[in-house]
Parts: sequence; C-alpha cells; structure tokens
Amino acid sequence: MAIREERPQDVPAIYALTQAAFAKAKHADGNEQEIVNALRADGDLTLSLVATNMDEAIVGHIAFSPITISDGTEGWYAVGPVSVIPTRQRTGIGSQLAEDGIERMIAMGAKGLVLLGDPGYYERFGFRCEPDLVLPGVPPEYFQIRVLDDGPCPHGEVAYAPGFGTPARG
Repeated sequence: MAIREERPQDVPAIYALTQAAFAKAKHADGNEQEIVNALRADGDLTLSLVATNMDEAIVGHIAFSPITISDGTEGWYAVGPVSVIPTRQRTGIGSQLAEDGIERMIAMGAKGLVLLGDPGYYERFGFRCEPDLVLPGVPPEYFQIRVLDDGPCPHGEVAYAPGFGTPARG
C-alpha cells in the first residue's frame, strides 16, 4: 500500500469510496462525500491523502481542512472525513492514513488538529478531550484535539469550514 496526495483524476474514486465507506455507518449523515467535494471546491481541502493498493486503486482517503477558533488562534485544522473501502476496513489503512497525515500536517507547520470521533480509537494518535475547546452541539467526549507544537491549547468554540454544512444529496 502507498499513501500519496490526491490527484485531479482521483476525485471520482474518492467520492465513490467515501460514499461506500459511510453507507452503513451509524454515525454518518450520508453527505460525507459531498463534504469532501465542497471542501475541495471552496479551497479548504488543506491536505487530501489517498491510500492505494498495488494496482493503484484507491482504498482509503483522509482530509484535513482549516477551522476557526473563537479566541483567534490560527493554524489549527480538522481531520476528516476518513474513509476506507468497506472490504478493507479494520485492516490498518485508516491508521496509516492518520499517521501519515499527522506527520505531513506537522511538516506544514500546523499548530493543532481537532476531530469528531471515537475516543477509544483516536487516543492512539495522541488525541484527547479538552474541556476548554468545544464544538457546539457535540458531546464533548467525542470532540478531541491534538496540539502539534509547543504552544498552548486554544480556548473557545470551534467552527469547521463551510463545506461541513453541505446537505446530503438524494
């Protein structure tokens, strides 16, 4: 398996993969593929990585996009959506995408990351709950952060990029 940045010709495969990955997920809204497209269209897809198999078929994807924090802190990003083709889920592809993406975000100078997800899964990547940084309307135990530099953790409310407000199609 190889991990690389997305290419223009990958867009249809990323869309189909994301749609399939979230089709039966309990926590999905059915719009995750539309979110990725909206982030891309808005110029908010800071980093978009794909995992490919030996045949160069895309089997996984991870997106990173900028967030706004009410205290004015800059340089923080959201992780997600993270998608793995259903037949390859729970085989380590998502973990490899997360690890590679975090390293690339550090190299790009990101100060921190936030995500919405299972704390039992994401703590292995250094994510934790932080009561002083919140995503309104979300249970705090599922909103997690990771500081990437030596700076302090910001305080306040987080707003995701506008693409996350994209409605489901259908």
